[in-house]
Amino acid sequence: MIRKKTEVRKEEIKAAVLDIIANEGFSMLSTRNLAKRIGLSEGAIFRHFKSKRDIILSIMEDVKSDLQDKLRNIALSAKPAKNRLREFLFAHINYLYKHQGITILLFSEAAHMNDVKLKLQLNEILMEQKLLITKIIHDGKKEGIWNKKINEENAALLYLGIPLSFNVETVLNRNKFNVKEFCENMYKLLLNVLK
Repeated sequence: MIRKKTEVRKEEIKAAVLDIIANEGFSMLSTRNLAKRIGLSEGAIFRHFKSKRDIILSIMEDVKSDLQDKLRNIALSAKPAKNRLREFLFAHINYLYKHQGITILLFSEAAHMNDVKLKLQLNEILMEQKLLITKIIHDGKKEGIWNKKINEENAALLYLGIPLSFNVETVLNRNKFNVKEFCENMYKLLLNVLK
């Protein structure tokens, strides 16, 4: 049997964690179930990660490097605000769709484990997303395409509810859910709010 490199195994473990949460529920996330899912012993999992918390912290780092970098690049680009808002929303939702289970994992672990580091990292991710959306809205107001009376911070908070709504929809309507349609509908809703 060929041994896989540590980085490959780590990615497999993280993907399996998200898959278990998305498809079986958070209560089914155990090292036994995880080991069975990826064909390793429970001990082998702990050769790659010291604890379940380390797996979650690594997933948070992935979100920061993969999703946040992409969203930052979109928000700070020179494109018109309307185009950036659409691209930002679609990139955000498509990432969550591809990595189902992330939102459930991050919120449940940070909130229920009462882990200060997890809460701080989750807060950093959410605050940066809020700042980036606020910038896009501010730029749209400066361009004269959106209502100048709109409170940018409140509109950004409204936006942050969209990924949470997406999560609920995918959990409740997994087989009937259309990601593109959801994104288009949310984009239209945001445009109506901002006008």
